Amino acid sequence: MKRNKLWPALAAAITSLALAACAGDAPARQAVARNAAARNAAARNAGEVIVSPAGIALAWIPAGTFTMGSPDDEIGRWPEEGPQRQVTISEGFWMGVYPVTQGEWVQVMGGNPSHFQGNPAAGEAQGRRPVERVSWYDALIFANRLSILEGLTPAYSINGSTNPDDWGTPPDRQMSATWDAAQIVAGSTGWRLPTEAQWEFAARAGTDTAFSNGTQDWTNLAGLETIGWFDFNAGGMTRKVGLKQPNPWGLHDIHGNVAEWVWDWHENYPSYAQTDPAGAPSGVMRGIRSSSWSGTGQWARSSARFRDIPFLRSSDTGLRLVRS
Repeated sequence: MKRNKLWPALAAAITSLALAACAGDAPARQAVARNAAARNAAARNAGEVIVSPAGIALAWIPAGTFTMGSPDDEIGRWPEEGPQRQVTISEGFWMGVYPVTQGEWVQVMGGNPSHFQGNPAAGEAQGRRPVERVSWYDALIFANRLSILEGLTPAYSINGSTNPDDWGTPPDRQMSATWDAAQIVAGSTGWRLPTEAQWEFAARAGTDTAFSNGTQDWTNLAGLETIGWFDFNAGGMTRKVGLKQPNPWGLHDIHGNVAEWVWDWHENYPSYAQTDPAGAPSGVMRGIRSSSWSGTGQWARSSARFRDIPFLRSSDTGLRLVRS
């Protein structure tokens, strides 16, 4: 993973400013925004890391074209992973180096919904475990609240408002036409869920193998052990983020630990090339990517995809955010 030469000093300065900004210090908040903007303008190499004002590590994902989906002979493949097609990501973006942690969720939301709230593995910090038991609806609230905290323009609008306070309580027993009609605000700078195409492009990180470390067979446990947490090595629980090797673009836990919500309504792939696909305009299930502490490596392949109802809250599903 590449880092700026001044990383330690800059990281310390940003963290200090972020704490002051979160405490309501307006000048400090403005300084944080200027600092972040300067770093964002300077860091444009694939995998280069910056830290957001709230202390969230981000890796730069460059624009590019890749083959999305799995080949017919990939071990463990499901039919819905095809047909393969060329997909272009026209603009680079920042992506969380780790899935959102419990500590980050508490900082923004004030509470912790996670099932795994105690007894972390020996030597592991509770706040650095990934947050889980969050619905797709919850993810929109978190993204907008984080954007507001960091002085960014929120990405999501529901009923014409970008303020989650106006949205009411997120549905937890049935789908909501109002929440399902959430819109992405054109030109917004705020945090958002990645599209399914952005997620796979970032997970592959320029590779075309089943896993980003070159492993092709998901039953090759030695190949998976170095990159993720699964049913065979996690000990039946989530683990502190960042303990396994990152992918070539510096993303940790992209294969395993918790599955991750994406923006798209789940749909079958088309057979033609696309640029910046964002899924169907409506649907029933939202997309989820990767495997988890309770799942097998088969689900963690870069091309593997599944879905669930957007109000679902599960102990094996969290999120990872992106922004411009």
